[in-house]
Amino acid sequence: MTDEVHYRTCPLCEATCGLELTMRDGTVVRVRGDRNDVFSKGYICPKGSLLHKLADDPDRLRSPLIKRDGEFVEATWDEAFAAVAEGLGRVWDAGDRNAVAVYLGNPTVHNLGAMLGTKPFLRALGTRNLYSASTVDQMPRHVSSGAMFGRPDSIPVPDLDRTDYLLMLGANPAESNGSLCTAPDFMGRVAAIRARGGRVVVVDPRRTRTAHAADEHVTIRPGTDAWWLGAIVTEIARGPGCDLGALAPHVSGLDEVLDALGPLDAASVAERCGIDAATTRRIAVALRAAPTAAVYGRIGTHTTEWGTLASWLADVINVITGNLDRPGGAMFPTPAIAPSDEAREPGGRGWTAGRWASRVRGVPEVRGEFPVATLADEIEMPGPGRVRALITHAGNPVRSAPNSERLDRALASLEFMVSIDIYLNETTRHADVILPSPSPLAKAHCDLAFMGLSVRNVVNYSPAIRPADHPDEPGLGDFEIFATLALIASGLGPDADPAIVTGLMVSALATEGGFDVDQEPAAATNQPPVEAILDLMLRRGWAGLTLDDLRAHPHGIDLGALVPRLPAMLRTPSGTVELAAPPIMREAERLVAALATPPAGGLVLVGRRHERSNNSWMHNIERLVSGRSRCTLEINPEDACAAGIADGDEALVESAAGSLVATAEVTDAIAPGTVCLPHGWGHDVAGTRQRTAASAAGVNSNVLTTDDVIDPLSGNARLNGIPVSVRAVASTD
Repeated sequence: MTDEVHYRTCPLCEATCGLELTMRDGTVVRVRGDRNDVFSKGYICPKGSLLHKLADDPDRLRSPLIKRDGEFVEATWDEAFAAVAEGLGRVWDAGDRNAVAVYLGNPTVHNLGAMLGTKPFLRALGTRNLYSASTVDQMPRHVSSGAMFGRPDSIPVPDLDRTDYLLMLGANPAESNGSLCTAPDFMGRVAAIRARGGRVVVVDPRRTRTAHAADEHVTIRPGTDAWWLGAIVTEIARGPGCDLGALAPHVSGLDEVLDALGPLDAASVAERCGIDAATTRRIAVALRAAPTAAVYGRIGTHTTEWGTLASWLADVINVITGNLDRPGGAMFPTPAIAPSDEAREPGGRGWTAGRWASRVRGVPEVRGEFPVATLADEIEMPGPGRVRALITHAGNPVRSAPNSERLDRALASLEFMVSIDIYLNETTRHADVILPSPSPLAKAHCDLAFMGLSVRNVVNYSPAIRPADHPDEPGLGDFEIFATLALIASGLGPDADPAIVTGLMVSALATEGGFDVDQEPAAATNQPPVEAILDLMLRRGWAGLTLDDLRAHPHGIDLGALVPRLPAMLRTPSGTVELAAPPIMREAERLVAALATPPAGGLVLVGRRHERSNNSWMHNIERLVSGRSRCTLEINPEDACAAGIADGDEALVESAAGSLVATAEVTDAIAPGTVCLPHGWGHDVAGTRQRTAASAAGVNSNVLTTDDVIDPLSGNARLNGIPVSVRAVASTD
């Protein structure tokens, strides 16, 4: 037996670590970190080390399923697509394209074929009812960036490898590997900051593994990050003063911001945030005095009522300390597929949200989609425009969306539903047709999205190591699935050739890039569709690379450290970093006014992640869920004592949305007044096929979250700071 070694980038999270896979007789027998990877340098997490277990999971779907008489039966692809065409056709016969909604889950963005295929599919579908996991945890970042920089995807990331001072809020990269900040071995980079004499401060209501590894952990009351960041801005302005440095000619609106935030200072927010004024002032001074500094806020900060403001304020601090677009500060990556900024003048049309609004609640669209918090409204409310059919890809909103029990009931009432997924899970069990995605081993991979969020400019490509016709694979890739759905939506029917979609995309990219299609290798008939499109995207990018270049570098290509990109990359009407966009300023006024409203008393709920877990879809791997349960209710000893709860007791947790019973974990790692449940569990529903997940079911925290409170600017669900009550469950002994 001869071993074969393959290299590929892990597609499970944003870290994009390089993997070394050893295959024997067509089977992966070992996965370890690729020590020659230009970015991750051998780092690997438990999830990545078990990539082959996900591919070989006996519960993973390998054939299309059609529901007949309430039961799923295996079908051919032709049968499945015919059923999709018939089911969607019934809905479209009413003449409303918006009656079909789409939900895209988190893994969609980690899937090259899906990333390329969704664009023509959505264009052909013609619906305004688009939803995604983005409105569960990240849309505030897009809105604040769109307002400040004119592009919602221009997201600055902390320059971890060069910064002297890192302030993190609501982020726990020791468990999540970074989020909207692509950085393999994030915690190794944190350790390096400290080793070179820098300082790391973590603001979080929990003493997380990240907080434990920092120089300082500051406890904050959940949901109050925006007030505290506003106070930091004011204290910098009043104390050492703002110093924009080289940014000064490229920034507008600072005076308006300082005027609006004036009532927020260290003293005024101390009681609300639970952080004494001296600590706030000290951190403000340290941020301003550090040679370089970066403020980084993530999920815990964004999944609140004030998520967009908190995101905006973090970057305001980066601006007024002169650290935006500066080595060691918060910088903009330059993806290999992006056109060059050279010779481009700053300025443009800017970016706005609210081009249309949802039918029931009038929630404005953001980046072409509505918040998933209003999806149940659109299904349940009768009348013209009601959502009657749903198409999902790699998503499990019945576990990840707020007020999930209501959404579960709503999905059960749909006239037709199609899911593209590897599992029969809590959401896909409602589908009439399930189209199986290939395993990670059968997909070509290139991290299109995460090149734009990386702390270093890198690019990598991984060819599939299993052929499409492998007996353990479904036979079609995500791109081909979406292409066929696009042809169905276009009226060409399920039998039309998906090559039609490929040809249109290749021609459009060639025209855009000024290429002669007939002379480009991407147009060759022997080039698979995904690779053909990727090749052209690389060729039009600033680095001038080709897919052959990436194939020749299986460990990735290092394009260098991040470089300043202002003002050329700005697309605001003024051509400046616009700090005082009107929607942001109106929300800032509301924030200041809300400080006078006393907070509700009692306990509040926050979420948490775990290194061996990934939202709701990595719980069917035995080695990842084995051992001590990680789905526990963390509660401070003071609160546990008041509720009569001991460690290991069953506790009843109630909110305005629902209730559940969870095992209590009494720990001083959680601040008094706060309790914590992990996100993505609750695999105890009948009708699923995830045996391992069901054996370690846990509880679904989103039974407790409400869908009526959202961040008004982004539509992001409020998943942190949920008012709850906790009491002991009476013993039956």
